[in-house]
Amino acid sequence: MTTSFAPLTVAIGDLVPHTANVRSNSPETYDPENIAHLKASIAVLGLLQPLLVQKLDGKYAVLAGGRRHAALKELAADKAAKGFTAKTKVECRIVPEDCDVTTALSLAENITQAPMNAIDEFEAFARMMEVDGQTPETIAKTFGTTVSAVKGRLRYGLIHPDIRAAARAKVITLETMKAFAQHPSQEVQREVYEALTKEDSYLQAYTVRQALKSRGVQVSDDIGAFVREDYEARGGAIAADLLEEHSVLEDAALVETILLEKLGAAAEEVRAKLGFAWADAMVRYDYATMADYGRVYPGPIEPDEAAQKRIDEITAELEQLQLEMEDEELDDDAYNALYDCVDALEEESRDLQEAYSGEDLARAGVIASWSNGQVSLHVGLVRPEDTVKEEGARGASASPTGEEAPDAGEITYPASLAEDLKTERAMALGAAMALHPEATLDLTLFKLVSDVLGTGMSVTQAIKIDARKEYRSHAKMDDIDATSLEQVAAAHDALDLSWLDDTRSPADQFTAFRALEAGKKAKLVAYATASTTQSCFARDRQRDSLMHAFEIEIMPDIRAHWTPNAALFNRFKKAWLLKILGEELGLAQEAVTLASSSKKEIVAFCDKLFAEPFATLTDAQRAAVAAWCPPMMQTAGLAFDEAEPTAGTPEPDSEVAQAA
Repeated sequence: MTTSFAPLTVAIGDLVPHTANVRSNSPETYDPENIAHLKASIAVLGLLQPLLVQKLDGKYAVLAGGRRHAALKELAADKAAKGFTAKTKVECRIVPEDCDVTTALSLAENITQAPMNAIDEFEAFARMMEVDGQTPETIAKTFGTTVSAVKGRLRYGLIHPDIRAAARAKVITLETMKAFAQHPSQEVQREVYEALTKEDSYLQAYTVRQALKSRGVQVSDDIGAFVREDYEARGGAIAADLLEEHSVLEDAALVETILLEKLGAAAEEVRAKLGFAWADAMVRYDYATMADYGRVYPGPIEPDEAAQKRIDEITAELEQLQLEMEDEELDDDAYNALYDCVDALEEESRDLQEAYSGEDLARAGVIASWSNGQVSLHVGLVRPEDTVKEEGARGASASPTGEEAPDAGEITYPASLAEDLKTERAMALGAAMALHPEATLDLTLFKLVSDVLGTGMSVTQAIKIDARKEYRSHAKMDDIDATSLEQVAAAHDALDLSWLDDTRSPADQFTAFRALEAGKKAKLVAYATASTTQSCFARDRQRDSLMHAFEIEIMPDIRAHWTPNAALFNRFKKAWLLKILGEELGLAQEAVTLASSSKKEIVAFCDKLFAEPFATLTDAQRAAVAAWCPPMMQTAGLAFDEAEPTAGTPEPDSEVAQAA
């Protein structure tokens, strides 16, 4: 049927809803908050598209355009809206009273309009600014949205034109294109885009965000805010963004240098105050590494006359404060102020009655690290080489284990490599957690509840439940095996992010989030928790029994998420590679043959071997290749149960091994 509907004007007060409107059973569609942007647009630009109406019982029923009708009624009732009353006439088109396809007409208008995507909106907003002289403020007013939402769309204009073109051509997804807006510099975006697509691999938003992280720190990040003043004073480059919080401190090395200097200064201040022997700093306090450190504590001392007098004064003050705190009429602020006074006085009293021994001060120190957006001080630490040996000597030259130094062929894993392997293991664990949403949801909720309701000790340091992604540093992020990255990216692509619309208010996002199915929520929580995994080696059951057992459940074999590659083998000595081939993989003949080859050739052989085990391998050799990784990387107690325990790796608990 081809029909043209005659135009006419109708007063707003004469318009009523039509029962055939396909949205008539969805009253929430017309809620004020859902039509606010439409109301704002009509107030500024007028009604751009006529309503489709049909005359029923002397009134004009709105068959198509119900949301526009609702916005018009809001404007007519709003005394602040100029030019709109119940008598104001608006453009309509009339549907004959004998029309028998009214529902189809209503449905057609609602479903045949394709929504604008982010690129469309950016280009429209940009043209309004460049051609029409609009500002983000006037655009926001026109469309009933926030200035930050408009700037959020305009930020896509900062994305390199080639990347936007790729999204237009559907070479990359819209979500992947948006990820490039994380860094305002088009040059950086282009470099990352070319690096990630050089092998025509499928590009994902997660991969883009990870790559851009290594190219700077956002000013809104807690570290960025902490170092920014010093960073700018030293002339550090800042890539400016339309939204200030998304501007980036581009020199990541300078950011880390300043952070370590400020942490070092904080540690030195405490060292000088307490009289310790040394002070040090680290960006993140690594509990696995620091497990080898000792710790000293202050012991009781006999206070002198002046100190005893002050202790007596503090005791009297504390008694008085305790009485004041028992007043039930105290408000929270007053109570908290009294509590802080009590805390400070008790600390002063302890300092007067406790002290470190001279021997402990001579060997212990302070480490400052960055944690939860602030400086954390770890006091009284003793380095492994300064711990007291059985003979009573402090052996800086002796091995902390009491063993002789390893020979040149022994694989000892230098500190820089060990740190990077910890990062890669954390990423693999994150992938395993993302692939086990139900178990990870339980772990997240358990940690959240236990940390709050428990005894005050965190049940595990392995994950950080504070709504912030973990910053993972790695010497060469581009060299990491991509397995875990791809698994996490796939898990991200499977998430339902329909609720996460940056044009919505947080309240609206929360409402949409609550409406998700339980399984979809579990995947979202698991993915978020997986992003917080801390750099580590295999857990020691005694130090972290929770994560020891949990890792056995979800990541019994790290090789499901990580594969040794040339980047790893390049950091091994030639003797180590031959030792691994001959002794650990059972490829003795190959090791002998390769002994006269260059290290580059041996690395290439190992890289190819692990990428796709050779058909000539025996079953035992194939199994060894499939299971091998640096011993501290593998989940403790599983893959190496049948082999002799590696030095420094704890013997697995038999019950856990049997359960696994």
